[in-house]
Amino acid sequence: MTARPDHTPPSPFKPARRFGVTARKLALMASVGAGLGLAAYGFSPSTNKADLFTSPAYAQVNHDVSKVAQPIGFADIVERVKPSVISVKVRMKDKVAAGDDDAESPFRPGSPMERFFRRFGGPDGLPPGLRGRHGHGVVTGQGSGFFISSDGYAVTNNHVVDGADKVEVTTDDGKTYTAKVIGTDPRTDVALIKVEGGSNFPFAKLSDDKARIGDWVLAVGNPFGLGGTVTAGIVSASGRDIGNGPYDDFIQIDAPVNKGNSGGPAFNMKGDVIGVNTAIYSPSGGSVGIAFSIPANTVKNVVAQLKDKGSVSRGWIGVQIQPVTADIADSLGLKKAEGALVAEPQADSPAAKAGIRSGDVITAVNGATVKDARELARTIGGLAPGTSIKLNVLHNGTDKVVNLTLGTLPNTVEAKADLNDEDRGSLHGSDIPRLGMTVAPAASVAGAGTAGVVVVDVDPKSAAADRGFKEGDVILEVGGKSVSSSTDVRDAIKAARSDNKNSVLMRVRSGDTARFVAIPIAKG
Repeated sequence: MTARPDHTPPSPFKPARRFGVTARKLALMASVGAGLGLAAYGFSPSTNKADLFTSPAYAQVNHDVSKVAQPIGFADIVERVKPSVISVKVRMKDKVAAGDDDAESPFRPGSPMERFFRRFGGPDGLPPGLRGRHGHGVVTGQGSGFFISSDGYAVTNNHVVDGADKVEVTTDDGKTYTAKVIGTDPRTDVALIKVEGGSNFPFAKLSDDKARIGDWVLAVGNPFGLGGTVTAGIVSASGRDIGNGPYDDFIQIDAPVNKGNSGGPAFNMKGDVIGVNTAIYSPSGGSVGIAFSIPANTVKNVVAQLKDKGSVSRGWIGVQIQPVTADIADSLGLKKAEGALVAEPQADSPAAKAGIRSGDVITAVNGATVKDARELARTIGGLAPGTSIKLNVLHNGTDKVVNLTLGTLPNTVEAKADLNDEDRGSLHGSDIPRLGMTVAPAASVAGAGTAGVVVVDVDPKSAAADRGFKEGDVILEVGGKSVSSSTDVRDAIKAARSDNKNSVLMRVRSGDTARFVAIPIAKG
């Protein structure tokens, strides 16, 4: 979206530079023209003399240009698809208190979208287009969208309409309609709205084909509130993870996308929508040729559920997972760094009931290979709750098949316990010099539980710091064995070294999440 401007920006258009012709330049131009004439014609075959004045050089140049194939434009496609694209204007009350000078982000602090826009958006952490304050406690913004059916259903971004008190859309022919939000899905940033007061809207088709890298793409939207604008580029990459969440699978395009393009479609050369433009990477706030679109197949699945019940339900097996890195693969004795490593199964989850344990590696779902943790999350999330599935799991070096029924992905997040300043000051842990950190029994730290050891201090130049260890982390296992003291940690490291391991695998709890960390160990 893009906020209504408070002042008129300086014009980006510059006057053309005046072109002056001096007598010297004219003489030089004349000599160049004569040279072109000689090169083009040489001597006339009828007179054997130079025929420069009866056969001017420009005639030959124009004749040659007419034979050159003209570039194929996009006008025919644009004429067909542009009427389906709409401008989306929203009004939100109480997003900004009267008297504040800076707008606040509409996203929950720490949420995936808030983290994303803190990283890729402006300094205030607002998404492109929702920047600025108008009136007293009222924010207005503009984004884009497109019809997907003739009866007025349209797609836009969740962050465009999230929290909106009023939604209006303007069609390509300038007509304005009121719209209502049917449903939103923050996890994919997709929203479905319904325009009231019409029944024969031009609409676009979501593509059945997967976008290929190098394909032409047209982005149509409402940048800077200017109205229907078309830009062209190519598909630069696919499967992009921009830190928005576990279901990231964005298409990257280089068609210029700016503030206000959020929610607009990206068309292929068939005129089908391959993606919904949702974010840009821009240190300056404007297009630098890196934009991200939600793939059409994801939009189809989400929109179908939003239209049916106003919300999205996703399958859930109940495990915290992480990628299998080369170091982790080495620690587990795996030949390839593939699959999804189970950091921890959640209590009473389908995975826990099916016997999946921490340290297991999920390698396939219903026979389809799982490349990494993100692919597993997308695969499970794309299945309906109640679906029966088969998981291939590598457990202690042995492959087994686990049958389970998917639950429903919950929306709640468990509370986390951190090491506070008082704990840090009162604890005197034991050093693990080879790793560069100091640990103390978890039982001595309030809220840390009874299992494991708490990291009290980390040397910033150590191997532990390089692997992301920080104060307050709880080490639960080292080398597959539970630990409760610094002695247990040292013994597990010694055993890994005796087995000629280059690294030792630790299971670590940070706040409310658990993960495995492979940390290198020195020989000798």
